[in-house]
Amino acid sequence: MSTVDPRLDHERVVLHYGKRSGLPVIAAVHSTTLGHAVGGARMWTYPDWRDGLTDALRLSAAMSLKNAAADLAHGGGKAVIALPTGTVLSPERREAVLRDLGDLVDSLGGTFIVGEDVGMRSEDMLIVREQTPWADCLPPSAGGIGEPAEPTSIGVYAAIEATARRAFATADLRGRRVCVVGLGQVGQRLARRLATAGAKLTVSDIDPAKQAIAGELGADWAEPGEALFVETDLLVPAALGGILTPHSVPWLRCAAVVGPANNQLSDDTVAEALAERGILWAPDFIANAGGVIYGVKVSLDGLSPEAARADVRRIGDRLASVFARAERDGVTPLAVAVGDANARLTGSAVTEPVTRTGPSEPGVR
Repeated sequence: MSTVDPRLDHERVVLHYGKRSGLPVIAAVHSTTLGHAVGGARMWTYPDWRDGLTDALRLSAAMSLKNAAADLAHGGGKAVIALPTGTVLSPERREAVLRDLGDLVDSLGGTFIVGEDVGMRSEDMLIVREQTPWADCLPPSAGGIGEPAEPTSIGVYAAIEATARRAFATADLRGRRVCVVGLGQVGQRLARRLATAGAKLTVSDIDPAKQAIAGELGADWAEPGEALFVETDLLVPAALGGILTPHSVPWLRCAAVVGPANNQLSDDTVAEALAERGILWAPDFIANAGGVIYGVKVSLDGLSPEAARADVRRIGDRLASVFARAERDGVTPLAVAVGDANARLTGSAVTEPVTRTGPSEPGVR
């Protein structure tokens, strides 16, 4: 099954070299069927700008699925600042490329609302906002929601509980073996929550300095090349995507996989390979939607943070429904989740899109 309906090509893809920074900046608007596209901006190093373009296309398509599956009145988009290998940005050049990003987003005329993603900070979005009103995830001191790591981790934890309930008939994680691969902002938060819940924790990160977190939490440490294959009950991918492949799946030693990493499957056939091995996989675009749900509900829909967090926790219920229908119909959770999302994107389950004039000004709800 194709993750994205073949009728849903990208509506607009723009690549330009920033006039200030000279760096490639890419914006991909996948779909505005449900409303303005929303998605983060990623600043990352790529061997070639074409790799950044590929990342933007995959991530924006995944955002369409994520937003549709979460019943948000928004489409999917993504921006990528593709840093050439070996690039070290001075503060001045970093500001320059952020302004270039703002110019590019502004040129799209409000079809794409950009937030922050890997390699970016909420403070960066203040600079982007100076170039365009279509920038969100501003710092709380400026009236924004800040970085979305906390609501993302809340949603993923709800997904972990739903996955445990389906795999082990209980959401109680005491004594349950859990391996968190990646200790970024979301991964660290999940590791702390899991440790508090009494999980028997293994953690890993490409940064050896993060081993201190393992000591702090009383967790075992796994080297990055080994972490994916440790014997565990729940595997929690919390770094970059593409780690579940036809080559890695046969070597997994877990009962279930659920985590915040985007695009965990190298291709959709991997969902079938996981099912054949009896490994339950939680569709990533459902599990990791907490950040965008919270951002849309607070910044664009005017909900209180408390009400938005309650919506984020409903990720667990949504995932439980996907698991139940997949078992009933004899298909993978991916097939059910993609079917739900594409039903909205193709119009068979679409609610009236919400018309917006742009993100709220800082401090305004």
